[in-house]
Amino acid sequence: MRRDGNYAAVRPGSSMTGGDKMQMTDRNGNTDKLNQMMDEYGKGPVCIAFSGGVDSSLLLKIACDNGRKYKTPVYAVTFNTMLHPACDLDTAKKVARELGAEHVVIQVDELEMEGMRDNPPERCYLCKKHLFTALLDFAREKGITCILDGTNEDDTHVYRPGIRALKELGIISPLALCHITKREVKELSSAFGISVASRPSTPCMATRLPYGTKLNYEILRRIEKGEAYLRTVFEGNVRLRLHQDTVRLELDPAQMAAALEKREEICSVLKKLGFSYITLDLEGFRSGSMDLFIEK
Repeated sequence: MRRDGNYAAVRPGSSMTGGDKMQMTDRNGNTDKLNQMMDEYGKGPVCIAFSGGVDSSLLLKIACDNGRKYKTPVYAVTFNTMLHPACDLDTAKKVARELGAEHVVIQVDELEMEGMRDNPPERCYLCKKHLFTALLDFAREKGITCILDGTNEDDTHVYRPGIRALKELGIISPLALCHITKREVKELSSAFGISVASRPSTPCMATRLPYGTKLNYEILRRIEKGEAYLRTVFEGNVRLRLHQDTVRLELDPAQMAAALEKREEICSVLKKLGFSYITLDLEGFRSGSMDLFIEK
């Protein structure tokens, strides 16, 4: 991209370096800021909270490139938790291996934390504080002071109480600091050829239940199994929200016709998992729909 903000032409068959790819996606200079920031961090050891999602994968890709340049270690640390699907860990292992990071798994059971089973509105704050305190302990053992996470610009404009915990603990969020949006994250990840560039997000399973609803292992596993099945049926974003004994399915609007066509199969599978009523949310998928009545 030229300095005047227009895209530079790329000759067919020409190769682009990582820096070229950053520039090709940069419309406002933010990715150049990100590149400079990550280059500076890469001069020493780096620890990244790594979920295997597109945000943390983009950070890991840039960090690993810089790590090879400066001969510094990069640790991708994944939390194996009760509130995330088992497939997330498998994905994280795969992507960390692809990008060349040293992958570390920290075992955590959030439901053992005081107050978490009540699913309070500040749940995300409590959880992040607990998880990242464990990450800080790991980093101290390795002598690492640069600890990054994948919070992006869009996250700062919605209800994300966990961001407060990150700030309190001194965790650095380069994407948010450089005002990189989710759309830009996906564009950059695609340009870099990151395998999860188009992967839909898979947030904490507690987001499938209204605040104040008791959390337990059995209901979380049923929701996980239900969503795993639904992802074999539908493309894009899938959420199985549960209101007492009623399922509220959130899908991308383009998938709604398929839901009606396959409603008998869907109802049969989900009822076998113990759900009584199966409904389709006509508003479709939207992130944070359980936060509707939260005062932000």
